Parts: sequence; structure tokens; C-alpha cells
Amino acid sequence: MLDKEGIAKRIAKEIKDGFYVNLGIGIPTLVANYIPEGMEVVLQSENGLLGIGPFPFAGEEDPDTINAGKQTITMLSGSAVFDSAMSFGMIRARKVNLTILGAMEVAENGDIASWKIPGKMVKGMGGAMDLVASAENIIVAMQHVNKAGESKLLAKCSLPLTGINCVKKIVTELAVLDVLPDGGFKLLERAPGVSVEQIRNSTAGRLIVDGEIPEMVV
Repeated sequence: MLDKEGIAKRIAKEIKDGFYVNLGIGIPTLVANYIPEGMEVVLQSENGLLGIGPFPFAGEEDPDTINAGKQTITMLSGSAVFDSAMSFGMIRARKVNLTILGAMEVAENGDIASWKIPGKMVKGMGGAMDLVASAENIIVAMQHVNKAGESKLLAKCSLPLTGINCVKKIVTELAVLDVLPDGGFKLLERAPGVSVEQIRNSTAGRLIVDGEIPEMVV
């Protein structure tokens, strides 16, 4: 199975040269460390930054330079800093090519639940609502199952939704899956050492397995 770094490394392979990419809070922020060398990619943070670099080394942090998750980050040469109104103007105008988000649950029709668990304290939906409403391509980085071993890839989300019919692809510790337009999780790759049967047993929604499923390369 993959760890969080492995999930981020695999997602980095989905980024194409020239892309503007928004990184959500959690596992998606790790993707900044794995942008392929020589590739021109501009990472956007919704708190007002274009040009995020890798995380800083210990002792080199600047407490005034943070991402939307309040983690200290680095800025590449040519980066731009601006207010959040301009940042969300970029998002709503669909200037971002790819959004990478975390999730609590994803449904087989592409619905995503990522902001609230009923009965627990809530900070608010934040920018995720704008991202899922505006992005044309959303990849979710998440754990396949919760701490109780229950699937987070469902026929229908049980938690309050962030967006509907919006997720295109999912990368978990077990697999890479496409969310099909007519519904269902199509298995594309399996994590090293993980069997198709293990993925099937960990997926509550409709899983589509077509032919031999290759092991992912990270």
C-alpha cells in the first residue's frame, strides 16, 4: 500500500506541462514536492499565491509564507502574491487547469464530501465549494478506507456534500480509479503489493474491473 507521500507522488504524474494547479489541504499539498523536473507548472494557493515551491527544509521556514492549510512553503522565482478576492476570481473564471483535493467520501457518480462531519466542530466550507463548482478537472487524494476499515468510496455519500458530479479521478493508498460519466469507479492501477480482490473488498460503490490491472509505478 502507498503512504501519503506515495499518493502525492503518483498524483504528480497526472500534471502536464503548462498547467496551473490548485493544491487543497492535506495530502494534496505534498504534490508540490514531486513536480517532474523540467516541467513548467504553476501551483496556486487559494489564500493568494501563484508559484508555490517545495516545502522548506527545517530552519529555512518563513512564517509569513504559508499555503491555505497554514503550512510554511517556499516561493519560486517569479511568484506572485495577491489578495484572496483575486485568487478566487482566478478559480471562478476557470483559469486553473487542475484541482487536487482531499475528501472524506466520494460517491460513484462523482459527488464529494470534504468539509463537515455532523456533530463535530466545523470551521466552515472554505474555498472547496468554489473549487468543485468551477474546476473542470478534479483529482481526489484520499484514504480508501476510514480508521474503522470502512470504505470511503461509496454508492452515495453519507456526509454533507461539497459538490456534485465533479470528481474525475481518485488516487488512494490502494488504487488509481476513474469516476465514469455514467457512474462507477473504474479501476486503472493497483498499488504495489495490493490485489484486485483487496480493492474490491474495500470499495462500497460500484467497482468496474476491465481486464488485467497493472501495478502502479511511483
